[in-house]
This record gives sequence, structure tokens and C-alpha cells, in this order.
Amino acid sequence: MFGVVVVGVGRAGSVRIRDLQSPQLPPSPLKLIGFVSRLVTSKFYPRSYTQRELGNINEVKQISLQDALSSTEVDVAYICSENVSHEEYVRQFLSAGKHVLVEYPMTLSLAAAQELWKMAEEKGKILHEEHIELLTEEFAFLKNEVAGKKLLKGTLHFTGGPLEKERFGFLAFSSIARLSWLVSLFGELAVISATMEEQEEKKYLKMTVNLETVNKRPLTWIEERGPGLKRERHINFLFESGLLESIPPPTQGNKNIFLKDQDIFVKKLLGQMSTEDLAKEKKHILHCMKIADEIQKYCQHSKKVGPLGGAEGTV
Repeated sequence: MFGVVVVGVGRAGSVRIRDLQSPQLPPSPLKLIGFVSRLVTSKFYPRSYTQRELGNINEVKQISLQDALSSTEVDVAYICSENVSHEEYVRQFLSAGKHVLVEYPMTLSLAAAQELWKMAEEKGKILHEEHIELLTEEFAFLKNEVAGKKLLKGTLHFTGGPLEKERFGFLAFSSIARLSWLVSLFGELAVISATMEEQEEKKYLKMTVNLETVNKRPLTWIEERGPGLKRERHINFLFESGLLESIPPPTQGNKNIFLKDQDIFVKKLLGQMSTEDLAKEKKHILHCMKIADEIQKYCQHSKKVGPLGGAEGTV
């Protein structure tokens, strides 16, 4: 049995707790020990951090971060906190000799991700980054539709509500699920250019990335966030054999995708995943991180400037 502590009890953390408490067939080797609430800043002392006191949730006890790190009962940490805190939590639990499952993005930089992978390997621990986007019905449909076809050009445009950079990080990392789709569908990609349009007062962001496949086929990834924007994916993939413009809605509502991800993690814990598959997954994750890192650099060096300071052209 592996004792598990869940760090962060937002949407993902709550689902993880539910799945850990649900009876499994065959029985799961995971045992929920408790949860750690995220750290918050004091309004009186902005630089001091305290842990929220939530008591028990669904009969699961709250434990302190220090107790979770030092406890011999805890073998595994699920990191489900805000993106900006992922790296530090992963580092702390790996240093304490625990296996780690972390919601994407693992970190907000390629260098940090590489460092954490190295630490996990040196400690002999499993480091698993969740990518539920690859377990959805929509992705399964796309994977089947794309198989064997020659791409000419394509676009993936995602829209959704506002994101706070202070909590979720740069858009290419917080939205790395879409990038993961493109890499899984079309192989390794190169960044040609990237721009970011931002209207801070309106909480609006639009990132436009021009990518290229190894066969020099153009792919455009657009990530658009703002108030009133529905959470939707729009695709336009042109192949030699025809055009793919829509994804059917999931019939099951993508039930149990976090549980499917947990099953993959358990296989790693039990040594049931091949060395080749582990290496392939790591390569995929780090390649997506590398692209996100490059996109961030492109966007930092581009600036939207128009007449009288309006946002029109790129310099």
C-alpha cells in the first residue's frame, strides 16, 4: 500500500480525494492519509504565509505540510495546488523521498522541469505529470481522424474565461494541454513566431503562435481568454485528403478521466510500465515544455504598438 496526501483541495484536489475514497476493482494500492491546504498570504503581512485551516473534508483529515513531508505513512503526494506553487511542492516532496503526481503544468519553465526529473531519477522516485487532455473522447476522435493523413496546414483556437497570471503563470504553460494535443497529433514542432495581445483592464489575453512540423507544415495555435468567452475548441486541419473542422461533443462527458490518469500513475508505482513508454512520455512532456518556454521568450520580445499607443502592429 502507498499512503497518499493531496496538496490543494480545489476542483482537481477534490476530484482526486473522491477517486482515492471510491472502491476500486481490483482494489487500489493507494490509501488516502490526508490533505494539505494551500498556503495563503496574510492581508496584514503580505510576505508571510500561513496554511488555511479547513478541518476535515469528507472525513479526510487535514495535516500540515511539514507533517506530510516527514510522515513515514506518506509515500505519495498529489500536487493539486495553483500552478505557480507546483514546482516548489514537487521539489519538497521529492527531497523528502516521496513519489509525486502533479497536475499540469509541472513547472513554469523548462529548466525547472528538467531539474525535477533529474531529482526524481536520482531519488529513485516516480514523477508523474497529469495530462488528462490525452484521455478525453475528443482527443481519441482526433487521433483516429488524423492517423495516416498528410497535413497541409492547421489551426487550433481555444477560448475560455480569464486567467490570473499571478496564480496560473504564463499562458503557454497554463494552457499546455492544447500544445500537448498538437504534439501528440503531429509530432515534434518548432516555434516560428509568437505574439501576445493583452488588455489588462479588460482581463483579456490573446496568444497567437505559429508552429511548424518536421515536414515544414504550418500549424497555428491561438489561445484566447477573456470575460464572456465560452470554453470552446475550434479546429481547422487541412489534409491532402480533405478538411477536418469539428470535434463531436463527448458522449460520456469524459467521466473518470482523473481516475484513468491515476491508473497510469499506479502502473508506474508498481513497475508495470515499460522503460520505453516511460522515456517516450518524458520526451513528450519536456518537448511541450521546451516549446512553451520558447513561446514565452518570443512574446516577451514582441510588443503590440499602434497609433497613440493602441494595440495594432507588432515590433
